[in-house]
Amino acid sequence: MTNKAYYHLPGLFEFYDLYAAFLPIFRKHRDYFYDWCEIGSVYGAPADCIWGGGRAGFGEHSPREVLDLMKEYNISSRLTFSNSLLREEHLSDKKCNDLCRLFSQSPPPQNGVIICSDLLLSYLKENYPNLYFVSSTTKVLTEFSQLVNELDRDDFSYVVPDFRLNKALDKLSDLTTEQKNKVEFLCNECCYVGCADRKNCYENVSRKNLGENCPDHVCKAPNASEGYRFSKAMESPAFIGIEDIQNTYLPMGFSNFKIEGRNLGSALILEFLLYYMTRPEHQLKVREQIYLDSMLDLF
Repeated sequence: MTNKAYYHLPGLFEFYDLYAAFLPIFRKHRDYFYDWCEIGSVYGAPADCIWGGGRAGFGEHSPREVLDLMKEYNISSRLTFSNSLLREEHLSDKKCNDLCRLFSQSPPPQNGVIICSDLLLSYLKENYPNLYFVSSTTKVLTEFSQLVNELDRDDFSYVVPDFRLNKALDKLSDLTTEQKNKVEFLCNECCYVGCADRKNCYENVSRKNLGENCPDHVCKAPNASEGYRFSKAMESPAFIGIEDIQNTYLPMGFSNFKIEGRNLGSALILEFLLYYMTRPEHQLKVREQIYLDSMLDLF
């Protein structure tokens, strides 16, 4: 196997304490982890960001603390600014501009923004050209032709397809090398593959981040009341597991894989890190070291 898998992990602000405990283990005991994978980036947003989308951000640590932790381990930071309903008057928001200014002045490594709105994209390209841009899965581009068009846009360094395109292997194999290098698969989505309301769900989060008074989105998918369960995500026909990555996607020329979970707890994010990155014979060692960290509240 000549190419590596680069994971894009959730919770830049939301799970700072978990990464502060995990990353030293990842550096000191690299033999605990698969040699065919690396951390490509960690993404997220703090609370009360009107540009935020996908999920509502949270976290108690300052942007400088977050950025310093990622820089220490040479990991790219991504701001999740995927609000789809932004208007011109929102572009002057001080908090979001301050974040972009801070993150754009810090490379190496280069930092990025996950984005949905073309209005915001144009603004950021002009004002923060040192950032790179990721096309968000919140666009819900379910047609393969839409994915190809997005991949061909020079604006984006990466494009996260709708998870329902994960197994369109015949079409994916026909992409050019340049296009494959930009694809970032969403591996562990738990959403119902037959969902026809996904865009409305994301727009509801966008409205809440803008401070609009609106009711919660009610998911109508089967067993939605159970919430996120990794075991359920693994049963999805769109799930991408480690065997898929090793035996299918890497040999096809794909290298980027996104793990969702910003709205989940640290304990479940740890399970993702164990499953996707950690050799089975060392998972207990990593779990114990994390659990014994007195700074962490995993539940």
